[in-house]
Amino acid sequence: MHKKSGLDRAAAIAAQPEALVMDLKRQSGRPVIGYLCCFAPPEIISAAGAIPYRITGRPGEPTAEADAYMEPYGCTYVRNVFTQGLKGRLDFMDGLVISHSCDMIQRLYGIWTYYHPLSYSRLFNVPHQVTPWAGRFFKRELDFFKESLEQFTGQAVTDERLREEIALTNRNRALIRDLYRYRLENPPLLKGSEMLSLLLAGGWLPSGDFNVLLTEALAEVKKRAPDRPARPRILVWGSLLDNIAFYQMIEEAGGDVVADDTCIGFRLFEKDIDLSGDLNEGLKDHYFVDFQCPRTDRGPGSGRFEYILERAREYNVDGIVSYIISFCDPHKFDYPDLRDYLKEAALPMLLIDDNYSFAPAGTIQTRLEAFTELLAR
Repeated sequence: MHKKSGLDRAAAIAAQPEALVMDLKRQSGRPVIGYLCCFAPPEIISAAGAIPYRITGRPGEPTAEADAYMEPYGCTYVRNVFTQGLKGRLDFMDGLVISHSCDMIQRLYGIWTYYHPLSYSRLFNVPHQVTPWAGRFFKRELDFFKESLEQFTGQAVTDERLREEIALTNRNRALIRDLYRYRLENPPLLKGSEMLSLLLAGGWLPSGDFNVLLTEALAEVKKRAPDRPARPRILVWGSLLDNIAFYQMIEEAGGDVVADDTCIGFRLFEKDIDLSGDLNEGLKDHYFVDFQCPRTDRGPGSGRFEYILERAREYNVDGIVSYIISFCDPHKFDYPDLRDYLKEAALPMLLIDDNYSFAPAGTIQTRLEAFTELLAR
């Protein structure tokens, strides 16, 4: 596998993440802690001597098993993920961490731990407003999270170990920002689907291994030269995208995904975690205050969308494609205001409302093709 290029290895990892993590577990003897959303910092999981594993679904797969436990009109992604657990595909996990990113995911924690309990489980509470008291609450949750992991793994999460882990992930963030800069080129030297493969691999690889992968990928991209005409440049905004299929559909429709604002995207890597002072303060700022997730209330007005417009202008974007999973309330509540805000800035926006399946791929593909043709004109 190591004979492949960095980008090829990332694609191979994205195709079979479970096999990779099971192999890491056998080799290291470390427990695997699965997590949904990143509000509970994976750096703390690593510092406690465990392997953090970002749980992903399988788009398009039936969710009949989960539907017996959960309401069918809830988030398809959540039901899809729980289906993987019920089918035994996540049995290699020793623990589960779920953050209160939305009500449906919080509900998943209670159902999962009751009907399919693991050796370790933790609900990480996250406030919904950015206020001084909310920041203090988040920092207290960080301490509780550390204590629970220490009790489970038997290893102390010392400041020294946590600082080392954060420093390593900061180096990875710097490499990711370097890779994003090659998408400023026109045409971009790195496809959106390739970038997402790398980011997904980072949710399954130990930080040191991810650093090697990113370094290899960056060296490859530096050697590239433009080999085709420029195409419409697109920013993707919306719900969690943990599969490269949607980006590939945009590319096949004639567009280039050059920027993003999604759960697994630039949100996590735009800034480093501050190591100059209290570590909990740095983690709080990075994963709560600065993390631009629609589930967090930042007050009235359109000012909360300014960063999206700034990114669109920085990457010379021609249009926005919004991908929203059915019943994803946080993103659906934000969509009308964001659409109107971008319209005032003369940026067209296409909404794709999907049930995390891409089943109506023909319909979606047709709409994407029509949108890219519009942008090209």
